[in-house]
Amino acid sequence: MRCTKCGTDSTTSRKFCAACGSPLSRSCPKCGAENAPSSAFCEDCGTALAGHAASAAASSPQASTAPNIRVTPEQSAGDPLDGERKTVTALFADIKGSTEMMEDLDPEQARAVIDPALKLMMDAAHRYDGYVVQSTGDGIFALFGAPVAREDHPQRSLFAALRMQEELRRYSAKVVADGGTPIQGRIGINTGEVVVRSIHTGAAHVEYTPIGHMTNLASRMQTAAPVGSIAVTEATRKLCEGYFILEPLGPTRVKGVTEPVNVYEVTGLGPLRTRLQRSAGRGLTKFVGREREMEAMRNAAELARAGRGQIVAAMAEAVGVRGIRLEDPGDVERGIAEALAHDGPALIDAVVSRASLIGTRSSERSCPTLRCVSGSKARIDSSVSPKKSSRMGEAAPGG
Repeated sequence: MRCTKCGTDSTTSRKFCAACGSPLSRSCPKCGAENAPSSAFCEDCGTALAGHAASAAASSPQASTAPNIRVTPEQSAGDPLDGERKTVTALFADIKGSTEMMEDLDPEQARAVIDPALKLMMDAAHRYDGYVVQSTGDGIFALFGAPVAREDHPQRSLFAALRMQEELRRYSAKVVADGGTPIQGRIGINTGEVVVRSIHTGAAHVEYTPIGHMTNLASRMQTAAPVGSIAVTEATRKLCEGYFILEPLGPTRVKGVTEPVNVYEVTGLGPLRTRLQRSAGRGLTKFVGREREMEAMRNAAELARAGRGQIVAAMAEAVGVRGIRLEDPGDVERGIAEALAHDGPALIDAVVSRASLIGTRSSERSCPTLRCVSGSKARIDSSVSPKKSSRMGEAAPGG
């Protein structure tokens, strides 16, 4: 046998070369057959010989037991939901006894009864800029003040609730006339802070929903409301008092709330319509150090009462329209009434013909100056001119 390393011929049946010490053959670990030193596999059984098993395993794809790992770009877990903190009013409305009503009805018949009621509810919410978050099957959940911000969102929600009840009563009368079951609604309202955010629930569907205890309490108000009524919390009552008639229902235990909640029932519209009227009812801030100006206003009121139209002008540095509450000619009478409020009832029964709000940059006047001019519009130019007026609260002679 010739040595594969040094080429020396071996005449004896030895296992190693006498010249270089290299092995002359390889024994198969499985069948024991002798193989040439250069053989990687047994020529009898095909088993990998020692020293070549590792290299064979590395070169053979079938022998590889390593897991098939695919490297892909790192997937983002998604950005956190963007939320916005807002003060809003939540409204929950549903049909009382809808489950019992639909028990004996075919689904198509139930749909024919419930869907018109839901549409009436949604139309009432949209009429006052409410946003319908979702339909609850036999009712709706609506937000006022978000996503469209409104300063008067509590009042808007109550206007919408009253309209819902009115429309449901009309619809119920029609259903009963057709031989159906009366439709009666319950509405719960609460005002408070929430975090509103947009949630993608599908490829082309986005929900704008609030999260916070305030909405849960509004839902509880719905269940606490008497049938056919509107129940509101103390928070909503404080913002709507005077605009609506609110009857206290007393402290009520509400699930999920530790302390009893004061509940109020909305029974109709109140006497107030504007924030100015509400401020006047609470008591307006009195004028201080404006005796001459007050006298000028009283004089204008008396002349207007006598049938002689007046023009009231305010002159000062950067006089703001809202600062004196004379926003348009229709507000003049109310403005004079405010000025006279602390002296008792205003004796005004004639609307002042016109209001002129004139701003001047004169450094000599840091406070508003009131001037009352009798007669026609043609006479006011020289009388109210800042350059010619030197006395505060002076009334020009009538014509």
